[in-house]
Amino acid sequence: PRRSRRRKSIAIAYESGQGDGAGQGTSEPQRPRWEPRDWRQQLERIREMRRSRDAPVDEMGVEKCYDSSAPPQVMRYQVLLSLMLSSQTKDQVTSAAMLRLRQHGLTVDSILQMDDATLGQIIYPVGFWRNKVKYIKKTTAILKEKYGGDIPRTVDELVQLPGVGPKMAHLAMNIAWDSVSGIAVDTHVHRITNRLKWVKKETRYPEETRVALEDWLPRDLWREINWLLVGFGQQTCLPVNPRCNECLNQDICPAAKR
Repeated sequence: PRRSRRRKSIAIAYESGQGDGAGQGTSEPQRPRWEPRDWRQQLERIREMRRSRDAPVDEMGVEKCYDSSAPPQVMRYQVLLSLMLSSQTKDQVTSAAMLRLRQHGLTVDSILQMDDATLGQIIYPVGFWRNKVKYIKKTTAILKEKYGGDIPRTVDELVQLPGVGPKMAHLAMNIAWDSVSGIAVDTHVHRITNRLKWVKKETRYPEETRVALEDWLPRDLWREINWLLVGFGQQTCLPVNPRCNECLNQDICPAAKR
């Protein structure tokens, strides 16, 4: 409930920001929206560094894990499952697990018919695989019973599914439904945007970061930012020992080790 109220306030902020100011009164002039210093130049340079599209997320990320020739409903289910498997798991491991699942016929019915032990053997060694077996089974049963085997069309419904968090929900909306509902913030996006000072004050959790970014980042960039920063975080802006000497932003990055 708290999250939904916060989302509404952000949506309202965008609507008021797009108006001409009529009806808002003259006593308090509209203040310019806060935005980080040098962010457009930083973004352009990150795009340049990501031009080759050869990071693990490009070759084995969620968008490469589902069967694009499957019926749309099956494809959307596979997108959701790959997102569930990807939590705290390297793209290479998620991709391999999804390939094994698809070899067994990855549909709502095939997963419901599969026993837990078999499912565990197939998805191992993804992170927290035992918990994910339970989440996948519970979520798949809900999809079958409540959504006719499809996945929900809203973030609010997606995050109510066992094992599905906000980042997964926004990515599912983007990839499965081709709808931009918000910025998908994982550990890479969270880390890099804090290093670049793309948040007014340091944030501790990805959800805080998402709210902070959505408050100023133009909406037409929301779809791109996850893919862009995840690959950048995998190759250059590493969690430990970032490769600042290889980064085009080293002269304008607040966190650069010069």
